[in-house]
Amino acid sequence: MNLRPDDLAGQLARPLAPLWIVHGDELLTLEAADAIRAAARQQGFDERETLVVDSGFRWDTLMLAAGNLSLFGGSRLIDLRIPTGKPGRDGGDVLQRYTAALPAGVLTLISLPALDWQVRKTAWFKAISEAGVTIEFATPPRERLPAWIAQRLGTQHQSAPAEALDFIANHVEGNLLAAHQEIRKLGLLYDEGELTLAEIESAVLNVARYDIAMLRQALLEGDPARCARLLDGLHGEGAPPPLVLWAFANEIRTLATLRGGNDTGQPLAALFKAERIFDPARQQTIRAALARLTRPALQAALLHTARIDRAIKGLVRGEIWDEFLLLAMRLCRRG
Repeated sequence: MNLRPDDLAGQLARPLAPLWIVHGDELLTLEAADAIRAAARQQGFDERETLVVDSGFRWDTLMLAAGNLSLFGGSRLIDLRIPTGKPGRDGGDVLQRYTAALPAGVLTLISLPALDWQVRKTAWFKAISEAGVTIEFATPPRERLPAWIAQRLGTQHQSAPAEALDFIANHVEGNLLAAHQEIRKLGLLYDEGELTLAEIESAVLNVARYDIAMLRQALLEGDPARCARLLDGLHGEGAPPPLVLWAFANEIRTLATLRGGNDTGQPLAALFKAERIFDPARQQTIRAALARLTRPALQAALLHTARIDRAIKGLVRGEIWDEFLLLAMRLCRRG
């Protein structure tokens, strides 16, 4: 059974299902797992065995743990954590066997990271999802992050104006755990009530994860301000220019291929399949980019990447990071 995150509290007030699976954002899954463990203690699952799947993990440990008798004759919680989200062939087989015959008197909690579409289609994930209560905790998108921060501030009886919420969101983008830490810090530094932008600016650290994946997403969304901020962050962190250029070129080539095929009458669904683009969210973002960018614009962008490549190699003069910014602005405007 798939459960929405908002419905978790209500479900935990009832007798617990024997199997729970949480996956997604690190902070949100950790909080959900804590809530499930607390509910299990309240419902008499007094003993707990934690298993962490690492490189040396033996999967027969799970079966042995399930078969062990409780020391005090009570119910037990098996807390299985798979940090990589990939149990391997042996682990997948064991998980399928385990969930096909869940042990009596045992509550099993399986914690996983964010999963891509390939993992979601595996036999082992389908097996555990069908056998238990599965909850996915997605990281709030950038446009919803200020509201998420406001809600978290509200739990500690604080609030902030919209510009202050945006300030926090810009400085913790892509890192909810850091956002949580900054919000908790604000609760320690200031009294309850409304915080000012100046107070938040003096307290919040720049902990955003300026990574290549975010830049690629911002390029597709056509968000010039975010592209500029991410490029500035990547530059400051010493990101290798060839890697940044690869991100640009990869997205532009993909868009050019799709644009060319679509312009000749091929349906996007077939083109997505040919390019192995299966994630629905990515498909939606690409559709928006294609509606904005023409074939000549994408061809001009490809020529721009070639010029930047020559500048990186020292064959022509040019300020590489300024060129990246110009290219980003080219991709963000309609044309």
